Amino acid sequence: MHVKDMVVQRIYQLCEERSIKINELSNISGITPSTVYSAVDSKRRDISITTIKKICDGFDITLGEFFSTPEFDGLDQEIS
Repeated sequence: MHVKDMVVQRIYQLCEERSIKINELSNISGITPSTVYSAVDSKRRDISITTIKKICDGFDITLGEFFSTPEFDGLDQEIS
């Protein structure tokens, strides 16, 4: 799995745990719905660390908590 895929999976996981829909996530994170939908779009998946930070703020977690999972720890190095 690629890092971008894992980020999207983590966003969906956190939404499910908190019973939050993607459009609700945009509201509590202070970002536009189009930014969130663009981040999770399978064709685009472009997401900046600033956007991830805002999403973490919406979930009331730190960046460390977002990325501190066995799935992220197990990702292989990506070489472009």
